[in-house]
Amino acid sequence: MSLVDVLFLLLAGFAASAVNALAGGGSLITFPTLIALGLPPVAANVTNSLGVSPGYVASVVGSRHDLADLARRRGRGTLLSLLPTSVIGTAAGCAILLATPGRAFELVVPFLILGATAVLALQPRIRALVGHPRDLTAQQSRLALHALVFLGSAYGGYFGAALGVMLVAVLALVLDESLRYVSALKNAISAVSGLVTVVAFAVFGPVDWVAVAVLVPATLAGGYLGSRVLMRLSPRILRVLIVAIGAVVGVVLLVRAL
Repeated sequence: MSLVDVLFLLLAGFAASAVNALAGGGSLITFPTLIALGLPPVAANVTNSLGVSPGYVASVVGSRHDLADLARRRGRGTLLSLLPTSVIGTAAGCAILLATPGRAFELVVPFLILGATAVLALQPRIRALVGHPRDLTAQQSRLALHALVFLGSAYGGYFGAALGVMLVAVLALVLDESLRYVSALKNAISAVSGLVTVVAFAVFGPVDWVAVAVLVPATLAGGYLGSRVLMRLSPRILRVLIVAIGAVVGVVLLVRAL
């Protein structure tokens, strides 16, 4: 890897992690960058997952005050109970990725991203059809939350790009909270999912460790900065940003696949 490649990856990692903290979808930057550097799609995805995972942890640190507020509102035990669900879901997604052909990966991922983006964009209409989160009983809300965290985490284990878009889209359907708090919870679940992918792919995946070593410091810095900016954005701007990023991610990867 040349010095130019290293600088390119550092910049991509910083930008991607900042975008992940804000809305998700930052892997639109790092994933194509790794492809451009010559990695095959699955290897690029695995390497990208490991490289951006520390940024999720930095995002949690940056949004810790929002997480603390949410824990007081929802109950610390309720939020902590989501962590094992995320671990199991992510492990399932990692297993599916490593067991299926690379071509299947390329074809499926764009539709997953576009579907998540559509859910978030049409969220008000979907809520009108299925009901507002406050219309759910406590048990229904808890079960729905665990089911959606499992599915979102499985997606994250399979493909890290736009994990934030997917999580925000589904969490906002069952949590009667502002997008600021939903995004803070998204950061925590993303961090757990990222740690699981690190373990799974480090042992079983085709990782480019040089690229990971370059990405990690950049994603740590970008994740913390992005989470601080998040606290100053209005919910409407944040929603538009998430939908725009998700749409771009999906279309770009669909064009590449076809």
